[in-house]
Amino acid sequence: MPAIHRSAAAAVLAAGTLFAVTACGPDGPSGEGTAAPPPSGGATASASAAGGGSGVIGGITLPSGLPTGLLDGLPKSWDDLTKWKFEDWDNWASKHVFNNPIVKDFWNPDKMGDSKPADPAPPTAKPADDAGVTDPEPPVVKAVTVPRPYTKQPSGKVFFSAEGGRGNCSATVIQDPAHPGKSNLVWTAGHCVHPGKGGSYFKDLVFVPAYNNSGASSGGKKAPLAELAPLGTWWAKDVVTSPQWLVEGGGTGDAANQYDFAIMRVSNQTDSGKSLEETVGGAVPVWFDAPRDKIAVTAVGYPLYKPFDGQELYKCEGGKPTRLSFDPKRPSMLTIGCNMTQGSSGGGWFAPMPDGKLALVSNTSIGTQEHTSLSGPYLETVAKQALDWISKKK
Repeated sequence: MPAIHRSAAAAVLAAGTLFAVTACGPDGPSGEGTAAPPPSGGATASASAAGGGSGVIGGITLPSGLPTGLLDGLPKSWDDLTKWKFEDWDNWASKHVFNNPIVKDFWNPDKMGDSKPADPAPPTAKPADDAGVTDPEPPVVKAVTVPRPYTKQPSGKVFFSAEGGRGNCSATVIQDPAHPGKSNLVWTAGHCVHPGKGGSYFKDLVFVPAYNNSGASSGGKKAPLAELAPLGTWWAKDVVTSPQWLVEGGGTGDAANQYDFAIMRVSNQTDSGKSLEETVGGAVPVWFDAPRDKIAVTAVGYPLYKPFDGQELYKCEGGKPTRLSFDPKRPSMLTIGCNMTQGSSGGGWFAPMPDGKLALVSNTSIGTQEHTSLSGPYLETVAKQALDWISKKK
């Protein structure tokens, strides 16, 4: 059954050791779950005097491809990304190309179902609890099933190929500011599209809205593709994730997870002429800078690791989120009590806005080894800029 890798982060909070949900669950030749090595990619090079390269300035390791103007201004932290404009994001994307040609009929029920959970990686980081930006872990909340049909939900699954096998995540159809009513945008976690430092974008990246809508594959039953993907298989055309995730991300939870989000622009393999939003019947807005002390959060996803099986959509009504941070200079993550496991990663976190409409405020990024809580990035300026870029990109 499909799953993604839970990698460890060294943190003992009130009830559990923190684990990151930050890689796919590849299927090895024997069918046993083993961690796939990161795909090969360009390592960070030394900074050049002319800028446009990478290096260490003010103790901060900078990524390759930073706009020359920022290097000339000697940025001292990732905070300078808040000053990026569309052209800066475009320049960055040109140096981190995403290539995902449609392979007709590539995804079938067997491929969707053959990924395995991978082993945890060793602990590496601990929360910055001494800086007053990490709260005690909230009480665990038991996940409950989302009523069918799923075609009335904006949720679905992401599938991809990585070095060593195939993996999956959960994801959400979001509104496109530049194409109201006709969005083809999907929100998920950064680790669901890219392994992070030294890696390359995953291949065969697709979104399946309303996965297993009828329950045909529930309980270990085999089901045809039409039942698993009732609204089609949507291939990613463009992808954007945070520069922080691309440069720093990896198989263990740390400060990179505070920017662990991604947005995909997708197209229908059958080219029906309808957008994803029109096909699904709706999309949710993204609420940036949501007041964390005034929101009540519900996380949604397809958990797989026992006692779940990856075929049912679940939700945790976590209420007011607490805070988790590995770097006090970055926005603290949102944390809610929830017992969802691998497979829920990338799934949307929703909260009602002042007008009562639901909006996406985060996505599942990391959780505890004991499956007692989940954490997701706080979406602010960098995330808003990423959405603006992919929305306007032609």
